Amino acid sequence: MSAGSEILDQLRGLRAADPPTHGGRVLSYVYDSGRPDLDELAQRAAALFLPVNGLDPTTFTSVATLERDLVRFVRDTLRGGPEVVGSVTSGGTESCLLAVKSARDRARAASSSLQRPVLVMPTTAHPAFRKAATYLGLTLVEVPVEVDGAVDAARFLDAVDQHRDDLALAVVSAPSYPTGTLDPVEPIAAGCAERGVDLHVDACIGGLVLPWWPHPVPAWDFAVPGVTSISADLHKYGYAPKGASVVLYRGRDRHLAQYFATASWPGYPVVNPTVLGSRSATALAAAWAVTQALGVSGYTELVARTAEATSRLRRVVEQIDGLRVLGTPTGPLLALTSAGERGVDPFLLVDEVRARGFLLQSQPAFTQPDGTVLPRSAHATITPVSLGVVDELGAAIAAAADQVRGARPPQPDLALVAQVAETGLPDRLAGVMATLEALPRDQAPALLAQLLAAVIDPDRS
Repeated sequence: MSAGSEILDQLRGLRAADPPTHGGRVLSYVYDSGRPDLDELAQRAAALFLPVNGLDPTTFTSVATLERDLVRFVRDTLRGGPEVVGSVTSGGTESCLLAVKSARDRARAASSSLQRPVLVMPTTAHPAFRKAATYLGLTLVEVPVEVDGAVDAARFLDAVDQHRDDLALAVVSAPSYPTGTLDPVEPIAAGCAERGVDLHVDACIGGLVLPWWPHPVPAWDFAVPGVTSISADLHKYGYAPKGASVVLYRGRDRHLAQYFATASWPGYPVVNPTVLGSRSATALAAAWAVTQALGVSGYTELVARTAEATSRLRRVVEQIDGLRVLGTPTGPLLALTSAGERGVDPFLLVDEVRARGFLLQSQPAFTQPDGTVLPRSAHATITPVSLGVVDELGAAIAAAADQVRGARPPQPDLALVAQVAETGLPDRLAGVMATLEALPRDQAPALLAQLLAAVIDPDRS
């Protein structure tokens, strides 16, 4: 056996310990089209671009062509006109960060007296915006949502008014990840436009599924006046490999504000449209190949399968005593939460469903700035391949609910923090999630960082 074969065998052994990324068993993180031909196409396209450095599209002109085509495809999908331009990025977090960077720099350029720009968003907005505010020095203003996950447009615009003088950007979601709720983009965009405020729509998860959703969807994209930027991930419902996303702006001035350029060193002139300098072109090529292969008709078909699977699973959940779908989701994301006197605790449900072969995602209860609490829930991201296993998934959830209905919810145990750091995560995570849920918000980040650092510590076996 050659050294190369041995190395690949080791990698296969490591992958064998992971949950399955195909087949609809993992209901977060992975997006399975159910089409092996797309996977093979993406692999071959990526291999062709392994040596290419996306740093300089004037040298590697293929990179410029691929990026132009992808930006044009997403722009057309999101109903943007010729004034909409943008970039392909490494993922949703980078797209969101660049949108914030663009807005911050434009706000500073417009007002020399601006000390610390403000970003206004619902509490359900993605943590990428919290990261962006931390990295880029913005003050974050979080607008509480209703207990069903919906943000009130008037309340949101009140927050905009309170911080008008320092406001750089307002953010809404299409839809939000925790509950699948589509924020009221149209009225918020109208209010922001009247006030001269930029509005970013985070459609990282919905940008390539909502345009073809077979049920009515309120307007949320560039067809809505007042929407000034949108992020949409190609590696989610675009079915490209990680990581590929697009950030789009209404107006070239907004796009140029995300760039970094300098000639202040003895080397070559540096122009970076995104955070990365040198960057792999493999995900770019794979995303281009997948979008070319699918086109509008292909995405329409895959979204139809996703929507049918979502509707069927939702009907099952609505018949389970002690469990309900949180809020009124738009699209393929569902949050399952406890209902009634003999409710089903979501953390216990996740563990029991996992024992039956499916991985839901635990979401801790969240106390908002106004004191209202969003309940703990179990998250499910539905994909086209889910349609083939939706009956089995529904049966697993029903059986798991029967197992834990009325059981005492798991209680916090701070000893688990040290235990996890020392020995890793246990098979059942309900107690761990309850402990994380109970930690004060100012203490949880440091402990979470320590836990993850322990997992990847080079001195740990």
